[in-house]
Amino acid sequence: MLIKVDDNVKVIAGADKGTTGKVLKVDHKKNKVLVEGVARVWKHVRKSQKNPQGGRLNKEMPIAISNVMIVCPQTGKPSRIGVRYLKDGTKERYAKVSGASLGAMSPPRPAYAS
Repeated sequence: MLIKVDDNVKVIAGADKGTTGKVLKVDHKKNKVLVEGVARVWKHVRKSQKNPQGGRLNKEMPIAISNVMIVCPQTGKPSRIGVRYLKDGTKERYAKVSGASLGAMSPPRPAYAS
């Protein structure tokens, strides 16, 4: 999974299609992401010590990772993500639309240095 926490993503399918937001959490086992301001639902909460008033809380729910695309930092458009090795052997993510770097994934490895 190439989408990480704090990435800026755009929803490409579902009720919130077209919405952009920041990734808050990634669930690798279920292939889902929690995006800020997307898939909001009402959760009815009973009165308790933690919630003395009770009532309805508005919260985000996870959506499938296949329904989001990362936003390219250079162009601002949704993009696929690629992986490449730099000359020093560092593995990095990049936006396929513009080739802009999205950050390193692993430290330099001499076996991949060119």
